[in-house]
Amino acid sequence: MAFGWGTNRRQWAALAGLLACAMLPGRAQVFVVGEKTAMADVSNDFHPTRVELPAVAMTERGRLGLVRNLEAEQGFAHRPLPLATNVTLIANGNMTPNGDDYKLLLYKKGAFANVGDRVAITKVMVKPDRIILDLNGGPTLKHRFLRHIQINDINLGPDDGAQVEGCRVTLLFEGGVPEISAPEVKALLDPIIDFSVKTSEQAYADSLPQFLKDAIAQHDVLVGMNRRMVLAAMGAPESKVRELAPGSDVKHYEEWIYGHQPQTVRFVRIEGDRVTQVKVAALGQPVAVHTQNEMQGWADPANIHEIAEGDLPHEGDGDGPPKAPPSILNPGENAPGSTTTRRVLLPTTPVGQGRSGRDADGGKPASGEPGNPSVQGGATPVEPNPPPPPPAQFESARLGQ
Repeated sequence: MAFGWGTNRRQWAALAGLLACAMLPGRAQVFVVGEKTAMADVSNDFHPTRVELPAVAMTERGRLGLVRNLEAEQGFAHRPLPLATNVTLIANGNMTPNGDDYKLLLYKKGAFANVGDRVAITKVMVKPDRIILDLNGGPTLKHRFLRHIQINDINLGPDDGAQVEGCRVTLLFEGGVPEISAPEVKALLDPIIDFSVKTSEQAYADSLPQFLKDAIAQHDVLVGMNRRMVLAAMGAPESKVRELAPGSDVKHYEEWIYGHQPQTVRFVRIEGDRVTQVKVAALGQPVAVHTQNEMQGWADPANIHEIAEGDLPHEGDGDGPPKAPPSILNPGENAPGSTTTRRVLLPTTPVGQGRSGRDADGGKPASGEPGNPSVQGGATPVEPNPPPPPPAQFESARLGQ
């Protein structure tokens, strides 16, 4: 094969440079990335937990509570987590795979989360002898087989190009799953995930009074709570409904719905930033409606304004009426479609003085005013020209006609 010198000058120059480097002793270096190099910073340290487990077997009520309290929980990875794999952790025991096998798994599959990265539990399944937790969507995609099957050139499952972004952790119990709580499961997962870091909602709940802490810990909603308290107690609602408030054409409220039949369903009505009504529909029981304030007189400090010396008074403070809201309408002008007549307020005349310099009853000028003969030495001066009368429309508005 012949190369033109003019067209391949750069190629020949690069080849000559590589040959010169290879001929120099001690100058040529080869860097190969392999398993040991890539996994050199991955630690093999593993410390089993020592959590005392109950002897009672898991009940249906405990299973529902466990799923409810673990789903959507977030933590931070204590070790790199392999992508699209299943890691088995024995309760108070070792992890499989472990040691060099775990490093090999990370090398082949790659890691979707490194140490300190935030991970979320997206699905919880409770089996007779194990609890299965999917992290960040799990190791498989939804409808992964149906997206490859077509009928009349139509896919049975949508293919949106999504990729696997998580893994699965199986918590195995010898002798069956006991009646275990969500905090105990989190403690057993400590070698893999750290749940001790507080979320913003947990940190906010710790700053509240004790009765609100207890209500949030029991996942109870009280009338008078704000949105942040509801999210700390119940999490994000399964669905929301926005409706007009009864008897109003402008004011709206939101209905946050938690649960579905046959479970207990809660309807939390929020107006503005406050819970005004809570309906609890339990199976086999009448619907309980709570409308009275249950905050025990506690007020959110964020909504309290302390007036200090030099502060301007708020609108409505004091003995006078509150200031009217600003308007773009002119005096006497009605809003489009409104039947309310707006009265024009004219400036009032000072007490003791008429419109033309006379007293209030329209008589002669009072003593000491211009035109009083006693002051002007008996001479009657010419009365100044009175101001022009107001337009007829403003005069009729003033007289109430």
